[in-house]
Amino acid sequence: LINSLIMSKVEMKDTLKGLTLSEIKIHGVHHVVVHPLVLLSVVDHFNRISSSTGDSRAVGVLLGSISKGVLDVSNSFAIPFEEDLKDASVWFLDHDYLETMYGMFRKVNAKERIVGWYHTGPKLRNNDISINELFRKYATNSVLIVIDTRDYTNQDQPENDLHGLPTNCYIMVEEVHDDGSPTTKTFEHLPSEVGAEEAEEVGVEHLLRDIRQKMHGTLSQRVTYQVGGLKGLTKNLKEIETYLNAVVKNELPMNHQIIYELQDVLNLLPDVNFGEFVKSYEVQTNDQAAVVYLASVVRTIISLHNLINNKIHNRQLEETKKTETTAGGDKKDEKKEKTEKDKKEEK
Repeated sequence: LINSLIMSKVEMKDTLKGLTLSEIKIHGVHHVVVHPLVLLSVVDHFNRISSSTGDSRAVGVLLGSISKGVLDVSNSFAIPFEEDLKDASVWFLDHDYLETMYGMFRKVNAKERIVGWYHTGPKLRNNDISINELFRKYATNSVLIVIDTRDYTNQDQPENDLHGLPTNCYIMVEEVHDDGSPTTKTFEHLPSEVGAEEAEEVGVEHLLRDIRQKMHGTLSQRVTYQVGGLKGLTKNLKEIETYLNAVVKNELPMNHQIIYELQDVLNLLPDVNFGEFVKSYEVQTNDQAAVVYLASVVRTIISLHNLINNKIHNRQLEETKKTETTAGGDKKDEKKEKTEKDKKEEK
């Protein structure tokens, strides 16, 4: 009996280690998957709103389903929304429009239900908690997705504007204070990703064919993507550094969950001073450098070969032109001699 109790405690500890604090708080939702159709509809909604009203954000409803702790956001629709930029407590959302549209979507696909809402922030606002309370009437575990619709095609953008995925997912939780003060409602971040089914992937590929620049090759695209990823990584590392400095200076309270996650990330880093790692790294870099060297040598040899062939071809063309011109001159001389003889005979 004692052994069984010990084993059950060990199993409980293992399961709790696998779950974070937010996953225990949130009723089964620990990951969010956003489909490309949702992103396209949100961008279209934002373009229509910005063209008519200016800098106001777009707000809409998210539809999807929950399976094994994963929230699958597969569809969305826009709703009329207005707010006062000066006073965050003044805002309007059309309930009747929301209910009628949701009824129409339920007739098309009964599996899709209201799972939350979205807005094009690009960051959280002061009235998001009160708006989320309204959406909790339709979904108890309402999820908020802040979708960044800003245009990042400009190459001269500063490094602070670099980002990864355009989606940031949040869920509302009650924060308990240690000093015994009443609980407050705040948003807690959820991990998210962009996922699609096979049919959606085919459609997105067809759309990207017109967007991709045809002048750039695959190698240049890969290099630009890697440079963008490294810049995003440096941005995140700077944010972690500023947070840790603020914690050390007692400007922010210490969050043990964040510290544990950072410790796990640092533990995954390899030991650079380890002998076998250094040797294997040097061997791999030497192999890659040898391949690059051979490729450059072959490329130069081929270019020299093409240059020599081009010169030989040009010389052959020049010789043929000279022979043609000399043959043409001889023929003209013969014609002149014949005409002169004919004239003398006539005289």
